[in-house]
Amino acid sequence: MNKYRRTLYSIIMYLLPSGVKRASFIKRTKLFGAIGENVMLQPRSLPYNPELCFLGDNVRVASGVEFITHDVVHRVLNNLPEFQESGTVFKEKFGEIHIGNNVFIGANTIIMYGVNVGSNVIIGAGSIIVKDIPDNSVCAGAPCRRIGSFDDFVKKRRLVE
Repeated sequence: MNKYRRTLYSIIMYLLPSGVKRASFIKRTKLFGAIGENVMLQPRSLPYNPELCFLGDNVRVASGVEFITHDVVHRVLNNLPEFQESGTVFKEKFGEIHIGNNVFIGANTIIMYGVNVGSNVIIGAGSIIVKDIPDNSVCAGAPCRRIGSFDDFVKKRRLVE
């Protein structure tokens, strides 16, 4: 995607009034690799490579969530004298992010490239996801780790009502 189109899409994302409308816009313009039905995206920013993001059905993404589809560590490594002298060249790393069905991602969570989040998953706010999350999990933390099961969470919620 060229920088002008990206800037235009970023402005549109910022101006859209709801997460449901942002998800609909992303689906209509095919910005993500895939986006399912009944999706809400509160973040107003686009990942650097949105085509590397795949979201299933019934996904809710709270505000401030970041999808990190690449890193730029290679720029630091390529400037180290020992690697410049030897001619070693490090390349930028990219990776897809896959989110399953029936997933809630809490506010200000960071999802790193190469991560697969299973189906029936709840992720607590402020988590940093650096490795895959299995189906039927409740996870939180930095780094994110499993703290319970989706089924247990549903049972507890049912008792509260």
